[in-house]
Amino acid sequence: MTTALLFPGQGSQTPEMRETVAELRPDLLELAIEVVGEDPFARADEGTRYAQPAIFCASLAGLRALEESLLQEATHMAGHSLGELGALVAAGVLSERDGLELVALRGRLMQQAGETAGDGGMIALLGAQAAARALEVAEPHGLAIANDNSPQQVVLSGLRTALPGAEQTARELGLRAMILPVTGAFHSPLMASAVPEFEAALERVQLGEPGAAVFSAVTAQPFDDVRARLAQALTGPVRWRELLLALHADGVTRYVEVGPGKVLTGLAKRTLQDVELVNV
Repeated sequence: MTTALLFPGQGSQTPEMRETVAELRPDLLELAIEVVGEDPFARADEGTRYAQPAIFCASLAGLRALEESLLQEATHMAGHSLGELGALVAAGVLSERDGLELVALRGRLMQQAGETAGDGGMIALLGAQAAARALEVAEPHGLAIANDNSPQQVVLSGLRTALPGAEQTARELGLRAMILPVTGAFHSPLMASAVPEFEAALERVQLGEPGAAVFSAVTAQPFDDVRARLAQALTGPVRWRELLLALHADGVTRYVEVGPGKVLTGLAKRTLQDVELVNV
């Protein structure tokens, strides 16, 4: 059975994350406090600056809890948004310290970009035709597709003033819509100010050869240029639905979510059929 490890992104945080990391990877908890400058778990609900490093650490702690057989059988890896960095660490492309430093910087830059723009927001489209009709909602209101998560869930990103109109259009098309409580238009051009400093940091890290095929959520294909794709992910969409279909086409029949929450397990259940889903 061909196995893929999936690493979650923001929105997957759970109350017991810190306890899990302290139990399984106390060294990683100490490193997180050092890199972030304080305990990110204590402020994970305050914004992406703290949520990203906390979720990243919890995902790496999840690897410690993974059965050795599953870890050895994993031939594919992928991550949703910030989860890409967890997947690259697990595959040996990035060291844990480099991965954590990049995640902490990423979270800080994205939060700053959202605060600087000041008028960005996101809206989720839900329903059987969400993916099929997302552009009909996005284009008239100048919004970008931020997360193509499953056939039934797409998130749009852009100016907050455009969201009520998009909500109305979505309902007219028979979709449910929900404006999200976030501080910025993530995965859209409004994150452009975060890119230069993140690109500079990416140039400073050393990359290793992957021990598994790591798929990019930007291209829905194996990473071809790690630095370029990670930078592109700040302003481009998360093509998660397409990525899952690409993994399946590559022969993956078991999907193991490594980290807090069960978001990716739910998305895989809505996108793929006749596969095994495992949540660690």
